[in-house]
Amino acid sequence: MRLETLAIHAAHAPDPSTGALAPPIVLSTTFERDPDGGYSRGHYYARNGNPGRAGLEGAIAALETGAGAVALASGSAASAAVFSLLAPGDHVLVGGDCYYGTINQLQGPFARIGITHGRVDMTRLSSVAERINRQTRLLWVESPSNPLLSVADLAGLARLAHEHGAQLACDNTFATPVLQRPFALGADLVVHSTTKYMGGHSDVMGGVVVTREAGEDLKRLRTHQGVLGAVPSGFDCWLLRRSLATLPLRIRQQSENALAVARAVAQHRNVTAVHYPGLESHPGHALARTQMSAFGAMLSLQVRGGEPAAFAVAAGTRLFTRATSLGGVESLIEHRASVESAESRTPRDLLRLSIGLEHAQDLIDDLTQALDGINP
Repeated sequence: MRLETLAIHAAHAPDPSTGALAPPIVLSTTFERDPDGGYSRGHYYARNGNPGRAGLEGAIAALETGAGAVALASGSAASAAVFSLLAPGDHVLVGGDCYYGTINQLQGPFARIGITHGRVDMTRLSSVAERINRQTRLLWVESPSNPLLSVADLAGLARLAHEHGAQLACDNTFATPVLQRPFALGADLVVHSTTKYMGGHSDVMGGVVVTREAGEDLKRLRTHQGVLGAVPSGFDCWLLRRSLATLPLRIRQQSENALAVARAVAQHRNVTAVHYPGLESHPGHALARTQMSAFGAMLSLQVRGGEPAAFAVAAGTRLFTRATSLGGVESLIEHRASVESAESRTPRDLLRLSIGLEHAQDLIDDLTQALDGINP
């Protein structure tokens, strides 16, 4: 089945007991045992499994062409689950441009148990090769990255990782399986914050880890899921599974909107840079064309006049909402550096935009009037 068909039909069938086309929401926290003490119906406690969660995991695994998926309560819980596969003394290489919450995990709780990390420009394979050492067990890459939208050679990174006995984990949140297939390029693990495009409506939080193989990693991730208990509720799973059906339509239209917005604002006198891989001027444009089917719905722009001007532009928009997060049907704008840690590498004049499903010209008009309104 092609992806649009999978998004609707994967792990989805009429309810066997009622024939209901929409899957039921199973909210029970516990399940009846058989007279002999067994659980022949497959579930015994909500932390360890839920019918709706099983359906969601099966659908996402199918979309990413993986062997299995493990759903968790947030994107941060998903990244932590991947890092839990490591042992004290192991080393992680992570991109220089990366979601700050991921860095906080590596600098905080995982550093305290002896896992080390280094940051490197993932767009330069030679730099990555120089930084891999004997203890490196994982390369963690975002492509496109957050918030500068850099594009990394996933196939090249996978080769490097495997040559050194390491694995490649790809955070595919910005691209989604609609636009990019990391497993086809050699990745071992794929991670999503399902809060974002998979949920798509800014009303449910979640995360997922997908494995390429049905081996030890998948087994350990399932153990992590049940033992640590950071699992999505039955209702969260139902919301996410419902939203997957429209994921291909949403992300393709949002990507089309983002390309139009990026091209328009790149011409504005008060914009000094636009970071969007769909622009021919983007350093990763040619690579993105080879490993993505479209360029995504996230972009960042830098405003003439520095941080005060960036805040003024964000405040001057009328359709964009000033809010953290991304991937919803509504467009968001955020001064990224001000919500990150004190060690943030994000430029102070940068605004990150999540482009929604409004008409592209309305979004362009809104940004244009906000940019016109500053006098740097």
